[in-house]
Amino acid sequence: MTFAAPITPRSELSSQLAAAGFAVINAAALAALGGVASAHMAAWSGFWDDLPPDAHLKDGGRYRRRRHGCFTVDGARVQAVPHRAHWQPVEYNALHGGIERWFKPLAPALADDSAWGSLLQGLATVASALRPGASDGGRWFVEAHPFRIDTTDGIGRPTPEGAHRDGVDLVVVILVSRHNVKGGETRVFEAVGPAGMRFTLAEPWSALLLDDARVIHESTPIQPLDPAQPAHRDTLVLTFRRDGFQGPGVA
Repeated sequence: MTFAAPITPRSELSSQLAAAGFAVINAAALAALGGVASAHMAAWSGFWDDLPPDAHLKDGGRYRRRRHGCFTVDGARVQAVPHRAHWQPVEYNALHGGIERWFKPLAPALADDSAWGSLLQGLATVASALRPGASDGGRWFVEAHPFRIDTTDGIGRPTPEGAHRDGVDLVVVILVSRHNVKGGETRVFEAVGPAGMRFTLAEPWSALLLDDARVIHESTPIQPLDPAQPAHRDTLVLTFRRDGFQGPGVA
C-alpha cells in the first residue's frame, strides 16, 4: 500500500511549514516558486544520467551515484563557491559523519544555468520566512546533491543512515524521477514527539520541504518492479543553512 503525498497549495506553504515542520508542493508550485518553466526543469533530468558512483558508502554498496555543489544566496545574488568537501557531524549522520567526503562537482551546464540560480533564490525566500530576523540579513549557504539510487545490488537505500536531521535550517527533497521501482516511501517524524507521516513522492519535480530543527526524515529502500530491467529513483536534495557551511570545527 502506498500513501499519496499531502500536497500543500503554494499560498499556504509558509503556514504549513510553521505549523507542521514540513510541506509538500507539486511540480507546478515549485516551478512558480523558482520562476522556472516546468519544461526547463524537466530538461535537467538528463544530468542524472551522468552521476559518478558514491565512493564513500560504508556499507559497501554500489547503489548510489551523486554529485555535489555549493552556493551562497544573498537576496537576488546567487554565487557558486569553490568546490569543497561535504561534511556532517556524527550527531547528524552516524554512518558517514565526521569525515570529509569529496564528490565530483555539478555539471557546469546545470550550475551555470540562470534558471538554476532562480530556483535557489526562490527556495531561499522560503528559508528566510522560516527563520525571520537572521543576523546575517538573510544570506544562505546552500549545498546541492543530485542523487541516483539504483538497484544494482538488488536493493537501493536512499537514506542508509536511517531517519536523520541534516544540521541545517531548510531541507528540500525534489523528486526528479522514479523508473521501474517500488518502495522509496518518504517518512517524516517529529524530532521531539510521537507524530509522523508516511507518503510516496510520485510526481516528477514535486518537492518535500523540511524544517530541519523540528523534524527528522528518511526514505525506505527501493526494489525493481521488473527485476530484468534497470531501476532507479532520482532526487535533488538542497540544504539551506544560515551560519555557514558545515565543516570540521564549525558549530
